[in-house]
Amino acid sequence: MFYTVLSYSIGMPLTLKSAYQYRLWLTKGQERLLGEMLETCRWVYNETLATRKRAWEEQGETLSLYATQTLLPDWKAERPALKRVHSQVLQNVQVRLDLAFKAFFRRVKAGEEPGYPRFKGFGRYDSITYPQYGNGARLEGTALVLSKIGSVRVNLHRPVEGRIKTVTLRRSSTGKWFVSFAVEREVEPPTDVPDAAVGVDVGLEKFATLSTGETIANPRFFRQDERDLARAQRRLSEQPKGTFERAKRRKVVARIHERIANRRKNFAHQESRKLVDRFGTVVFEDLSITRMVKNHCLAKSIADAAWGQLIQYTTNKAEGAGRCVVLVDPRGTSQQCSRCGAVVKKALSVRVHQCPHCGLEIDRDLNAAYNILRRGLPSQGYEPQEAPRL
Repeated sequence: MFYTVLSYSIGMPLTLKSAYQYRLWLTKGQERLLGEMLETCRWVYNETLATRKRAWEEQGETLSLYATQTLLPDWKAERPALKRVHSQVLQNVQVRLDLAFKAFFRRVKAGEEPGYPRFKGFGRYDSITYPQYGNGARLEGTALVLSKIGSVRVNLHRPVEGRIKTVTLRRSSTGKWFVSFAVEREVEPPTDVPDAAVGVDVGLEKFATLSTGETIANPRFFRQDERDLARAQRRLSEQPKGTFERAKRRKVVARIHERIANRRKNFAHQESRKLVDRFGTVVFEDLSITRMVKNHCLAKSIADAAWGQLIQYTTNKAEGAGRCVVLVDPRGTSQQCSRCGAVVKKALSVRVHQCPHCGLEIDRDLNAAYNILRRGLPSQGYEPQEAPRL
């Protein structure tokens, strides 16, 4: 079983959807105003959630998005702070909550763990969106002009290509502000797509093993900074809650987490770019990572590896490069012999695949990479392949 994440015919017009993110440089006054806007949006989110919750508990009625948005004018009359936030930003807050409810109902119908929408605590609402570019937010040179805020300097390290659809402002856990532009543009599909295909088996001992025989070492970014993080967290726990010193030390912990995340993101970007540049078809396992991290013995290592990030970035880059990403069923890729197809049971600690039927003896992860490639090739019209005879 397999499915193609991305593919299109050569010569067809291609519409790319991408995002550009830039750092914002704010004055103290602008930072204060944006912080107040976030808190106002948080209040709207919580009040809308409370209203929908009361309507269901008291009247058995499910309020629609339109019904909640008709409440905004009355709230503005009662709470003047809402008038200092752009109207479409406030409407977008309720759109987010409506999407959270739709996801909740979808999970209920699917028999999954529902996860009812939660109220946002102080500091837990960290982004606002202008859903219509030019209405409340527009880019003028290297400055972002925002309604109710003014002109904000942007670190425009590369030009924005395409038609800007939405503008999102986000405050990171370390207090930095970023702007993201969601962009749409049409490009001519590339004609120099390589014919080569590769199967990628991700793991913990090695980050990834390619069906070409190459391996990618596991950088283990979290493990590298684990001591620094533990030290910073101990110092944080020593301070009483609500004190200035605790807030200061919380930022130190947040900076370490941010540093780890940035290194991991950069690594995933680099490796995904190499895969997209070299291969026309990249085949991954369709892993259920959220279920895998429930294994408490391996959860930290699995989360540190961030396999899903590699697959996501490869898929995003493949879209503009005319490549194809395929996800296949991961069951049995390590146990099945890539040459004869026999099932050879082995524990996770056994790192060599030895087939008693055909005599194949190769690295366990390389055997899995061959199987992954063979499962993904039929989706692109290729004949299945077996492991090369050594």
